[in-house]
Amino acid sequence: MEKKPKEPGGCCLVQMIFVLALTVLAYNVYHQVWPDLRHHLLDKADLAFTFRNDVEVRGPIAYGRHEDQVLTVTRSEAARSDAALPVLVFFHGGSWANGSPEAYGFIGRNFAPRGFVVVNAGYRLVPEGRYPAMLADSAAAVKWTARNIARYGGDPDQIYLMGHSAGAYNAVMLGLDRRWTRRLGLPEDTIDGVIGLAGPYDFLPLEGEGMTNAFGEAKPLTATQPIRFARKGAPPMLLITGADDEQVSPDNVRKLYDALAAKGAPVRRVVLDDIGHITLVMGLAKPFDHDRRVKDEVSRFLREQIRDAARERVRSERRAREMAATRDADSPPAREVRDAAPPAAQASGDIQPAGG
Repeated sequence: MEKKPKEPGGCCLVQMIFVLALTVLAYNVYHQVWPDLRHHLLDKADLAFTFRNDVEVRGPIAYGRHEDQVLTVTRSEAARSDAALPVLVFFHGGSWANGSPEAYGFIGRNFAPRGFVVVNAGYRLVPEGRYPAMLADSAAAVKWTARNIARYGGDPDQIYLMGHSAGAYNAVMLGLDRRWTRRLGLPEDTIDGVIGLAGPYDFLPLEGEGMTNAFGEAKPLTATQPIRFARKGAPPMLLITGADDEQVSPDNVRKLYDALAAKGAPVRRVVLDDIGHITLVMGLAKPFDHDRRVKDEVSRFLREQIRDAARERVRSERRAREMAATRDADSPPAREVRDAAPPAAQASGDIQPAGG
């Protein structure tokens, strides 16, 4: 696999201020004009303020034939070479029409040092990526991860999904609607947890060009809605939104939370004051993570899931040992079987006389 050359970690103060100014301008003044540019600006700002870039990035790696079906893998260089680390798969936003895994390298730079192998997964964009292609691709990226991540130091038994906006839709839908993973032969417990950042989960009727382009041809439209698949056995979910989000209404999170909670599913809802749609994901990149609420909520959720999973493994192993011991205690003693001829005679091939 291709190994990306490491980019320099810091730069001079003037350059950092210039990049920061461009980033704020692209995101908060007129971020809809150059959507691809704004994604890359945030990543470049994070890189400029990352003074120790001690991560290894592999990719882009193709998991399909389309040019958008690629991913990158990021791992901390400080991690033990023999360690199997939990895996965080991130799906980027962009109204299913723009964005790329490499534009979100800041996810890997910020979470790989926290003990994760980070997979930034792309998916086909509209028009080729209209529903259900974005879900089929996201499931295929998860399958690639489950089958290949051990080669990059990741644990295929600990896979967590996270996405922002359109990417949050992809991640949450994979956690709720089991059709996509089942079609690829993935076990039911492949996804260990899901983090949705400002995602659309209940958005009928369709409004806006982005939604119409992505879902306008789907029939029935209700099958596109994550809220329709709320179920008790869903993987644990963290749903975060900003109270000031004017692009994807916070009602999406409230409604999905209520639906999952009514089913008894493990779910947590977090609404952050003074946070909007874009500033939510900006909180995962430097230097905007001075407001640590988003990063802390995500990290806390992941730590809890990893801890609970470890406890469950210990319990399962203990139960298995106890059941094995019980089976051994209940088994009848083995009957002694006498050899028909002395071992020495059998070994040598001698024939013993029939009668004394």
